[in-house]
Amino acid sequence: MNPVALFSPAKLNLFLAVTGRRADGFHDLVSVAAPLAWGDLLHAEPAAEFTLECDDPAVPADESNLVLKAAQAFRTASGWNGGVRFRLEKRIPPGAGLGGGSSNAVAALRALNVLAGGPLAPSALPAIAARLGSDCALFLHAGPVIMRGRGERLEPVPDVAAGRLRGRRVLLFKPSFGIGTPWAYAQLAALSAQQAKAGTAALLGDRPHGYIPAAVAERRLGAWLADGLAPAETLLLNNLEQVAFAKYPALPALLTLLRADFGLTTGMSGSGSACFALLPDNLVPECVAAISAAIRAAWGPPALVVETRLA
Repeated sequence: MNPVALFSPAKLNLFLAVTGRRADGFHDLVSVAAPLAWGDLLHAEPAAEFTLECDDPAVPADESNLVLKAAQAFRTASGWNGGVRFRLEKRIPPGAGLGGGSSNAVAALRALNVLAGGPLAPSALPAIAARLGSDCALFLHAGPVIMRGRGERLEPVPDVAAGRLRGRRVLLFKPSFGIGTPWAYAQLAALSAQQAKAGTAALLGDRPHGYIPAAVAERRLGAWLADGLAPAETLLLNNLEQVAFAKYPALPALLTLLRADFGLTTGMSGSGSACFALLPDNLVPECVAAISAAIRAAWGPPALVVETRLA
């Protein structure tokens, strides 16, 4: 068994409509997510037991890490009793809404299946991934997907519509702070409960309020999919922005600046704090450098700024 190294991409939620809270405590959503051509690298080689090393000391390397949780789930599902030494080159920051931990878990499942000689059929991996986390299974797809349920019900974006997304230039940026996903969803639930008590209906537009009704989200997504000329810019939506922006005003302040000064279409991925701007294909490097400088001037030198593309 030779060592393997697998790319573990970040993802962006281009469309995220959280539609309500479920009886099991999770939230239902309608989302379009796309992997990026930027992310982590996971190395795996045979060993006596499962271990994990990471070049980022802030990332836990114990059993709380999804890589080792994925390893145990693989062992249970396959009956394989071998071990693997994992080494993670970490680039995706935590608390960003970029799915780094989930992506690492899926990379681990794939690496294990290779090292173990393929005991699991590819069709068995989505169920294992879904049990590890709501957005894990999307990383089994190479292109943009539509997510429903709590994120475990997936279908590829139809080819014509996916062609409007694949390869799009993206500027990804994150401040020095992260946002916890449980906090963001809890805040949205509280906001929606307040509005329901007051009899205030949720709105859909540039500033949605509370949950977005599933039927409304599906209509908006369906209209974008059906319009063969609609660019990615007209797809963007995220109703978790309302709670993140209320607590962290540095986020909307910068996005407003980028729209006003550079004419960019911007958004936030998942529960944040990572944000992004869609870049025109003909934008010259000098302009990208100016945009990056503006981001670091607003958020400080520690801000992460990466140019990449939708995969």
